[in-house]
Amino acid sequence: MQQAQNAGLSDADLIQQAQSRGMSASQSQKLQSRIKNIRSKSGVSSTNAADSTNTQGRQLNYKPDSNDSLSTQKDIFESLKPKIFGADIFKNKNSSFEPNLKLATPLNYIVGPNDQLNINVYGNSLVNWKLEVSPEGNINIPGVGILNVGGKTIEQASVAIKSRLAANNYAVGRGTSVQVTLGNIRSIKVIIIGQVSKPGTYTLPSLATVFNALYMAGGPTDNGSLRQIEIIRNNRIIRHLDVYDFLVKGDQKNNIGLQDQDIVRVPTYRARVELAGQVKIPALFEVLPGESLDDIINYAGGFTDSAYTARIKVSQISDQQRKITDVLEADYKNYVPLRGDKYTIESIINRFENRVVINGAVFKPGDYELQNGLTLYQLIEKAAGLKEDAFTERGTITRLKPDNSTEMIGFSVKDVMNKTVNIPLQREDIINISSIFDLRDKYVVTINGSVRKPGKFAFSENMKVEDLILKAGGFAEGASTKRIEVARRVSNADPSSKSSSVAQVFSVNIDGPLKPNEANFVLTPFDIVSIYSLPGYEKQKTVKVEGEVLYPGSYTIKTKNEKISDLIARAGGLTASADVEGGSLKRENIAILGIDKNKADTAAFTLERMAQANRLKRAYKDSTTNADTQQRNNYVGIDLGAVLKTPGSKSDLLLEDGDIIRVPKQQQIVRVNGQVLYPSAVVYDSSKSFNDFVSNAGGYGPDALRRGAYVVYPNGTVKGTRKFLFFNNHPSVKPGSEIYVPKKSESKGNTAQNILGFTTGLASLGAIILGILSLNK
Repeated sequence: MQQAQNAGLSDADLIQQAQSRGMSASQSQKLQSRIKNIRSKSGVSSTNAADSTNTQGRQLNYKPDSNDSLSTQKDIFESLKPKIFGADIFKNKNSSFEPNLKLATPLNYIVGPNDQLNINVYGNSLVNWKLEVSPEGNINIPGVGILNVGGKTIEQASVAIKSRLAANNYAVGRGTSVQVTLGNIRSIKVIIIGQVSKPGTYTLPSLATVFNALYMAGGPTDNGSLRQIEIIRNNRIIRHLDVYDFLVKGDQKNNIGLQDQDIVRVPTYRARVELAGQVKIPALFEVLPGESLDDIINYAGGFTDSAYTARIKVSQISDQQRKITDVLEADYKNYVPLRGDKYTIESIINRFENRVVINGAVFKPGDYELQNGLTLYQLIEKAAGLKEDAFTERGTITRLKPDNSTEMIGFSVKDVMNKTVNIPLQREDIINISSIFDLRDKYVVTINGSVRKPGKFAFSENMKVEDLILKAGGFAEGASTKRIEVARRVSNADPSSKSSSVAQVFSVNIDGPLKPNEANFVLTPFDIVSIYSLPGYEKQKTVKVEGEVLYPGSYTIKTKNEKISDLIARAGGLTASADVEGGSLKRENIAILGIDKNKADTAAFTLERMAQANRLKRAYKDSTTNADTQQRNNYVGIDLGAVLKTPGSKSDLLLEDGDIIRVPKQQQIVRVNGQVLYPSAVVYDSSKSFNDFVSNAGGYGPDALRRGAYVVYPNGTVKGTRKFLFFNNHPSVKPGSEIYVPKKSESKGNTAQNILGFTTGLASLGAIILGILSLNK
């Protein structure tokens, strides 16, 4: 389709050309449907939609001198045409059939004008001549004279030269030898006519053959014969060249050497037939009188391995239409191919005439031959018998009924093996014998807790607790061997009782190493074994102190009640430039909320990137509507000054594993971000108010939500704006804080509702004021 579009062809042109190249009506309909389907999926219309409704009698509208369009059209339909057997031999760029000019001089080579003869005299006389044959066919031997060699073979010319030299006092044969070879060879003119790609007169080396000439002319055209190529010399046909002899047998007996003014004529073919389907070389084959269908099959390389050879379908030309004929295998050698025959060799049917299948709990499942009188017992014996885990109560046979539907036949495997039941088998029977393991859940046991590889393991009979612990890699560090619980399924619980047991729990003690039969507690399928840690076992827990302390770094918690003040004291206390109010505590969510930090969308809050604190505000606002999407802050707001002033107070928190305490330098700026005209950092001044800092950032933007503005303090705490009557009570601002002004949300109600709500609020406010005035009176 892409090539057709590039050539300026519409879809209708494409279909029409396919039909003109031999595509059947059913195939062209399928092609049209496929094109339509692709167009609908890609959303691309035909290059000429109007043409798609009228495909009869249209001619291709090519651009003048548009050779590219013509070549593209040929490429489109090239795959639709069956190839002509042997036609590509002269079009293959890798096989030029060039003559070998370095071969020994053939004795039957005819000497002619412009040839060069090398005469080497050695022995008693030493001389070497290179003589060119004149247009009259003569050579001039120095000191000897003129000798005519034209029209003679190399062998005849050698005899004549030796005789002339002997007559001129050269002791030829008496101590002197003469060798005559061909030096530079002449060129000849050969005329190639008929059904060839490039007919004309060609200049070729005098050693050229018919194949060389055909290659130079591009080989026969699609209408040219490959089997009756004529070589004409002196106005008579001297040979007929059959290319099939070379392709099939490697025979070049008629690939003769050409002479000057020879004519190579390629006539049109007489008859061709097509072989399609399951042959090794499907193609169009040229047929000569006297050849049979068997010969054509041999030209095609014979049948493929999956070919149905008993009968071949033949589509023949009968007057004004075609007809179908079947040719039986016995008639292949006698059937005479006719013009336009198309032979289709089909595949064998994909089915078995004598197969039975056995699957399941036998040692050798698979396909077996259905012999006469084969019974189910005999088939099981052929499959090497039943496995030990075979379920012997029941097996099944899936059998084909005469209408090709299936039915299921059950049988007792035990009775078959005891020969109390004899079941004869039929073609395509499928026998299935189940394993006892296929008919139940997979037996596993589970071990959790303080072992090196907790998880589920395959159950085995007489498996004990020690065996399962070994499968799990043994005890982990700190595991208790004196308190092991085994939970077992309950199958007889009382459904009418609220306090009925849902599991049986056993306690098992193992002292010391895992010795055989020490616990001697046998497990059953689906047991869950739990290994607990020693009561006093604790892994080391580390915390970090960063920033303005004398000895920043990582510290290991010494006691369970170690607090923030203790850690600051261990770090040597604060430096002189420390900002006590900006001290912060970072704690992972799993320690704060008891949830997995990987599942919580934690907002990474750092003093260096305080601008991200707006997420906290949005999370707070969204918590009333969608708690699942709430983002969580992993900073705990602490008052480090109060902690250090009153160690051990409620604000002096206990340390947790992974805590990070950071004490920054004294802060001197305030950041203003969000819906302000120019977000910036402003120098802190205690005399400035909240709105002053906003004014230093250009003031509020047109979409600013003033009542939603908030402050993020250096220690991680957040304070929002309070609303009193018509006034916004903004929080105080400290050094190192960030002011954030959020954006107004889109109004979800209509204007009338907003006006009504505003009016109702005013009325309520007026009622409150009147009530206060009345009380004062």
